[in-house]
Amino acid sequence: MGLKIDFASLFRAEVLALAFALTIAAIIGKQACGFGAVGKNINRLAIGFGMIPRGEVGLIFAGIGLSLALKGERILDEAVFSAILVMVIVTTIITPPLLQWSFSRRPK
Repeated sequence: MGLKIDFASLFRAEVLALAFALTIAAIIGKQACGFGAVGKNINRLAIGFGMIPRGEVGLIFAGIGLSLALKGERILDEAVFSAILVMVIVTTIITPPLLQWSFSRRPK
């Protein structure tokens, strides 16, 4: 999937802004789900942080969307695909440190 990225689009402000917005939405959405876990002595932060890097399926659909067209118009353009790819990479990279932090703040 990463080979389909248009590297030139990574230097455009609107692509970076969309990637940032997608990343924040992914983190907030997963944290909201983690805080919905029911039970006593549950590390809800760890649950939310553990769900953050789940963009692989979205990446597959983005790759399919990149190759599809509707009435001659592409479903996704390279800029949106690049933003999605950046979001998946960032959320995958930030998860281990966030999980480590969430586990270290709880008494053993």
